[in-house]
Amino acid sequence: MHVTFSAKELEFQEEVRTFFRDEYPDDIREIMDSGDELPPEMQIRWQKILYRRGWAATNWPVEYGGTGWSPVEKYIYAREEAHANAPLFIPFGMTMVAPVIYTYGSEEQKQRFLPDILASNVWWCQGYSEPGAGSDLASLKTRADLVGDHYVVNGTKTWTTLGQHADWIFCLVRTSSDVARRQEGISFLLIDMQTPGISVKPIILLDGKHEVNEIHFDNVEVPANNLVGEEGKGWTYGKVLLQHERTNSANTFRSQYRAKRLRIQASKSVRGAPPLESDGNFMRKLAAVEVELKGLEYTELRTLAAVASGKAPGPESSFLKIKGTEIVQAIDALYMEAAGYYSLPYRADPAVGEGSESLSSLHYFNHRKVTIFAGSNEIQKNIIAKHVLGL
Repeated sequence: MHVTFSAKELEFQEEVRTFFRDEYPDDIREIMDSGDELPPEMQIRWQKILYRRGWAATNWPVEYGGTGWSPVEKYIYAREEAHANAPLFIPFGMTMVAPVIYTYGSEEQKQRFLPDILASNVWWCQGYSEPGAGSDLASLKTRADLVGDHYVVNGTKTWTTLGQHADWIFCLVRTSSDVARRQEGISFLLIDMQTPGISVKPIILLDGKHEVNEIHFDNVEVPANNLVGEEGKGWTYGKVLLQHERTNSANTFRSQYRAKRLRIQASKSVRGAPPLESDGNFMRKLAAVEVELKGLEYTELRTLAAVASGKAPGPESSFLKIKGTEIVQAIDALYMEAAGYYSLPYRADPAVGEGSESLSSLHYFNHRKVTIFAGSNEIQKNIIAKHVLGL
């Protein structure tokens, strides 16, 4: 694949680098570099900076506020953003529900929801997984029964990331049980989180953080015009959303950034000990990850080019999801190995070690989830077997 940049593309690269050097706020940069969690208000502040610059919706169509960038410009931007260690957009609005709305939604829904998503005025969360319906999402049981001009929703969604901050939730709900296949009778519904009957129960993770939730719907009334597209076609729309999510799960450049930092760390002596780079076994494992990252980068480039030509992400998004998440976990394991016993998850203040070594285990445990969300990697292998290998 030819990846030599043109003069125009090099000019764009310099513009992006200058932006991250001069307009990336120091207080946000410090928190990101520390490895700590960015508070919601700082996340939104950063997203609004990108919005004012016109760089919020890199993959949206231009008519809805997208950048109009070429595949190479998107590639350049994503790489520079990762190398600056800038926050990623919260995906649920910008890269997940928005593509469903501008592809399948009514004109009224596009005008109502897309501007606020673009400007980060509204925080969205995702209502897919349920107790007993995760990877086997077609078995979901949350119901939405049409009564007059509204749906009455009852059921439970779980593992709802950052749902405690959300203004709106997009849900897959069952609107009919009289179907030949479980994938039928599922609809895509937009629900205001302030609607009476919605309760949010925190789920505290191993790292002690409130990242995910269980959300209960008890006779929640949702206007019928909040249905996206046709009733019973939610499975089709949800698959499109998941393909976008899986493509974004690759985290190629973020992983490159982490691998680069680890290589720099390995070149330094700690407390007079030989640098870790003198350990041939460790450096062999790091080099193997870097080789896999280069392959992932080229696969993502091909996928990006296909999307730019008007093709929705297909089975190739499953390749990206599998390999990208496996690499994330491989890098986590190397950070744990590099930190040694300092990576033990002590709840100490200050953290054990000279830097953020004790965060290594917390990231390691938290990232066990990456091979599960957006459809487990086992499910992705089934998709590849069916749609690519024809098995």
